[in-house]
Amino acid sequence: MTTRLSAGDTAPDFTLPDADGKEVSLSDFAGQRVIVYFYPAAMTPGCTTQAVDFTAAMDDLSAAGLHVLGISPDAPARLAEFRDQQSVAFPLLSDPDRATLGAYGAYGEKLLYGKLVEGVIRSTFVVDVDRKGAGTVAVAQYNVRAAGHVAKLRRELGL
Repeated sequence: MTTRLSAGDTAPDFTLPDADGKEVSLSDFAGQRVIVYFYPAAMTPGCTTQAVDFTAAMDDLSAAGLHVLGISPDAPARLAEFRDQQSVAFPLLSDPDRATLGAYGAYGEKLLYGKLVEGVIRSTFVVDVDRKGAGTVAVAQYNVRAAGHVAKLRRELGL
């Protein structure tokens, strides 16, 4: 059974390479709020919708002090291609061994077209990172729908 995080839980720290191979850690955002979202695969329709919607919302999210990080099992080269193709305006991180996905409960059994499969569970977290770099989950959402998700999240955050 996959461990699920809830509001108030400690957010697992991570250090993952971005599309350019530069390491990014949750603790890099000390004293800030970060939206960490997990998606199955770059350049697929749902994942593209989500990345484009987050990019379109970046001005409002930034104004509210929120950073965005997208995480998938894709290799950095694929993430770079996706970023450039869709003009993604935030870091896309590579988690090929799925350790971070697992730590956040974003990898495990899910229903896909009525069949039980193992894979990435589309999930979004809002994390408050304290001054020392430790994160606390403020919002945890699992099995989110790609279409309309960013608009729903903005409403929930009052943006």
